[in-house]
Amino acid sequence: MYRFLFSSKWLAYLLLAAIFAAACVFLGRWQMDRRAETLAEINRVVTNYSAAPIPFGQARDEFTGLDPAKEWTQVELKGTYDVAGQRIVRNRPLNGQPGYEVVVPFKLETGETVVIDRGWLPIGNKIPGSPDSVPAPPSGSVTAVVRLKHGEPKLDRGAPAGQLASIDLPTYAAELGYPVLTGAYGQLASESPAAAQMPFPFPKPATEEGTHLSYSLQWFAFGVLMFVGFGYAARQQARNAAIDAEDEDGEEVSSGSPVHSAAAAARRRPPAARKGKKATSEEEEDALLDAQGY
Repeated sequence: MYRFLFSSKWLAYLLLAAIFAAACVFLGRWQMDRRAETLAEINRVVTNYSAAPIPFGQARDEFTGLDPAKEWTQVELKGTYDVAGQRIVRNRPLNGQPGYEVVVPFKLETGETVVIDRGWLPIGNKIPGSPDSVPAPPSGSVTAVVRLKHGEPKLDRGAPAGQLASIDLPTYAAELGYPVLTGAYGQLASESPAAAQMPFPFPKPATEEGTHLSYSLQWFAFGVLMFVGFGYAARQQARNAAIDAEDEDGEEVSSGSPVHSAAAAARRRPPAARKGKKATSEEEEDALLDAQGY
């Protein structure tokens, strides 16, 4: 009944169904991988974001090569800001608004230097391509609490003087002209003494999982439904073939038997025609009886 499945047409249908299902599985697994990355990020935020700060001595290795599991860890730093090395980073949207971020070298009491991102500034109205003003960091000795962040890749685009295209720490260090720890930078959480004016602080990262799981399940379902549709189409094809075979067998029987032929012909005649034939037979019978003297 299902021998037609081995025809070239149905094999092509099956191949298309398999390709579509494979694509759905790939997309579903991709969404699952994204979900795993999101869950790992959420776990880092939940574990490290609000934990007690650790001293720089315990976190120094992270500033030379940040362990992904240690991202968002709070570190306490003591030193002074190098205001002359301050830069603003371009194209940094926050809550859907365009703006900038302010990065400043921080020279530690140990003699080493790290980079601190002090916050966000909106685009300005006075000078195109620049904020209206950049709040100065506090002078003198400062105690800053920062959260560890990975540096960013270098972008193939320039930036005006005093600005950076991204927080690419090696490029920034080359501009400064003195050694800087480039394995990580710190996103400012607090500083003491506090400056008179501050950039806008960064919001806490989102800890919602998102829709990756539902999207992955949808893709897997699409892949399964493709084979369900193929099976339904094959079943309908087999059913139609069986009906056609029964019709052919009925026609052969009708053509080989007079009785069946007559019955089939009678069934095909309209009722009015069959009634007229009956009336003609009764008249002939009456005429025959009269001829015999009855």
